[in-house]
Amino acid sequence: MKNYQNFIPLLGAKVDPVPYGVYPFSINDIEGGSVFMTKDGEETLIIAIGKDWGFSGIEFESEGRPCVAAPLTHGNAEVLRKLFPFTAPIRVLGKERTVGVGDRLGIAGPGHIRVFQEYDAFPILAQQSIRELNLTHRTYMDVLDAATFAVFREGYRKGFGADGDHLKKPEDVEMALKLGFTMITLDCSEHMHNDVEAMPDSQVDSLYTADPVLEKRYLGKVFSIGEGVSLTYDLPALKRMKLVYGEMIDFAASIYERFFEPGVYQADFEISIDETTTPTTPLQHFFVSNELKERKVVYATLAPRFCGEFQKGVDYIGDLAQFESELATHCAISRYFGYKISLHSGSDKFSVFSTFGRLTKGRFHVKTAGTNWLEAMKVVAIVDPVLYRSVHKFALSKFEEVTKYYHVTTDLSKIADVDTLTDAELVKLFDQNDARQLIHITYGPILSTKDAAGNYLFKDYLYRLWSDHEGLYSDMLFKHIGRHLACLYKNMKG
Repeated sequence: MKNYQNFIPLLGAKVDPVPYGVYPFSINDIEGGSVFMTKDGEETLIIAIGKDWGFSGIEFESEGRPCVAAPLTHGNAEVLRKLFPFTAPIRVLGKERTVGVGDRLGIAGPGHIRVFQEYDAFPILAQQSIRELNLTHRTYMDVLDAATFAVFREGYRKGFGADGDHLKKPEDVEMALKLGFTMITLDCSEHMHNDVEAMPDSQVDSLYTADPVLEKRYLGKVFSIGEGVSLTYDLPALKRMKLVYGEMIDFAASIYERFFEPGVYQADFEISIDETTTPTTPLQHFFVSNELKERKVVYATLAPRFCGEFQKGVDYIGDLAQFESELATHCAISRYFGYKISLHSGSDKFSVFSTFGRLTKGRFHVKTAGTNWLEAMKVVAIVDPVLYRSVHKFALSKFEEVTKYYHVTTDLSKIADVDTLTDAELVKLFDQNDARQLIHITYGPILSTKDAAGNYLFKDYLYRLWSDHEGLYSDMLFKHIGRHLACLYKNMKG
């Protein structure tokens, strides 16, 4: 197509760039030249005009000026981050409100950015777990670069973060930090011994080694932390907490000392103790925070395991009154120690958002991820029902295989046979929890499975569809993620 070549001589004039395939908010003048982004057929390109900025691509001339048509590669993303610092991630967890919006596909950024142009919360646009990367065959470089390209395309200058999400190993933490990620979420689940919770007292007594320093710190004390909250400990409870969380505290402290001590990496630190089936009680939350303070570990956010179920892709399952009561104490504890409460698996938890925004007093971190993938698949159901039916049937065949990665209570028998549904009814599957979870957790096989000839079964078809309908996908994300923010803000000021 190369329509953009006709636009280059018109740069600076009052001409609508959109008919030429140019993204209008991406146009940046720099040192006598210009850089912008364009969609040329199926390919999106960076066009650099005026001098050698360091982009790699096809070189050409326009009116005697040197130009480069540069593909969206890692090397060209690095050049963008150097030339335009607003396309590089910054530390944002210190802001009052932050929301992580994972992007499994690398194409959700433009829709996400539209939401954060409407709200004062800061986005973490690059957010991915190692598990998700392995299942989608992507890398942390891909995740960061996709965020950079989206920010440049949309001209988003407020700032965004990059989260090495749910990392468990020191080498993975170091890898993400070296790539320029500005936040690490440390998943401590492999160092927590929640089986202790179910042990009889006699077994706990046999495993516990007397710790006079710890016992002096807690027993016989009343911890009045404000907001009408007082906490006390007895020896049986303290023994269990030491056995459950002692190794986790050592692990978090070792990661902090290695990577986050002043003068090492400049990044925010989040501690996650939510990847467990056992809810974190307020007493346990205070114990963990107090012990980390004793070890001089500084962190911006902590994610407890709240009561109830925070399953993927569906609303909160549990007692809302209990959630509100316990959350009030969790928030008081976080304010006492000076960090923000983090809500993980936040996708679609609409029934708790207004309570969360109110009780945190508008100071929070919330993570969403797979819901943007569900919106992408909803686009498929809308514009190509035949393709969606094929993907849906394939997902059913892979469901049991992927349940080892996710805790869900999906009942496949409740999902209607797609061959019996009209095209309009097909789209309504995304309003049904079991169908949502089916598609939510089978993204790995859907995106990575190949046929006998080595061709992807669905991936290439899906990406072409999403490219052709990027405006629809952006509109749907704006509405759907915007609903998340609207609920969080609803009662934020009390």
